[in-house]
Amino acid sequence: MTHFSFRRVGALLLRHLYIMRGSWPRLLEMAYWPAVNMVVWGFTSQFFAGHSDWVAKAGGILIGAVLLWDVMFRGNLGVALSFMEEMWSRNLGHLSVSPLRPIELVAGLVAMSLVRTLIGVLPAMLLAIPLYHYSIFEMGPALITFWANLMVSGWAIGLAVSAMVLRFGLGVESLAWVMVFAVAPLAGIYYPVETLPAWLQPVAWALPPAHVFDGMRTLMQTGLFDWSRLLQAVGLNLLYVAAAAALFLRTHHVARQRGLLLNVGE
Repeated sequence: MTHFSFRRVGALLLRHLYIMRGSWPRLLEMAYWPAVNMVVWGFTSQFFAGHSDWVAKAGGILIGAVLLWDVMFRGNLGVALSFMEEMWSRNLGHLSVSPLRPIELVAGLVAMSLVRTLIGVLPAMLLAIPLYHYSIFEMGPALITFWANLMVSGWAIGLAVSAMVLRFGLGVESLAWVMVFAVAPLAGIYYPVETLPAWLQPVAWALPPAHVFDGMRTLMQTGLFDWSRLLQAVGLNLLYVAAAAALFLRTHHVARQRGLLLNVGE
């Protein structure tokens, strides 16, 4: 059995970078939607700041929330769409007979997700500075922990979606958007988890993003970093991403044994 090879992971990453380089609309689309969301919620935040004490006490709280939400959203799409690129191009069969190991395929998808997220979200973060005089980078090191946890949450969803697409075909590719938006109402992105009905709150706290966004609001409103929220988010993320990776690798193994990688489609 061959050992894990960063060179093979890099080769897969390079393939997707070449695809992006040859298609400027792809690059534009990655940065376009996060920027539009930031602009819309930025003006909404400015309006609420003059009509809501809660928003006024922490300027930019809604802008910070939408930017961090895009980190998770793009993290999910980065994995799922990169995998579906291989299916759309009928390339899974070629990868399966190459030296690339399934775990290296997962690593390549995750690395590509990070690249896509940086391209998509960083321009919006920078644009918020001249437009609204708000810099999410003022969170300091806490921003890195929030970003990392939301990226991992996105990877878990993206790997689960990729496993289902591999199992059921491209007819379920819309799950890449459906599943992440199903999490959004429970994640407490724009409002505290306590706003939800009492019976839904335990479900929300079982999701890592709920702890991240609650920690973000605590930091912006009080200046204090909630370590307990961070530890809970990390623990849940490790559980979910390990389960999602195991599901993907198992589904990939079964598909390879049955020869399904050579015939993927609807």
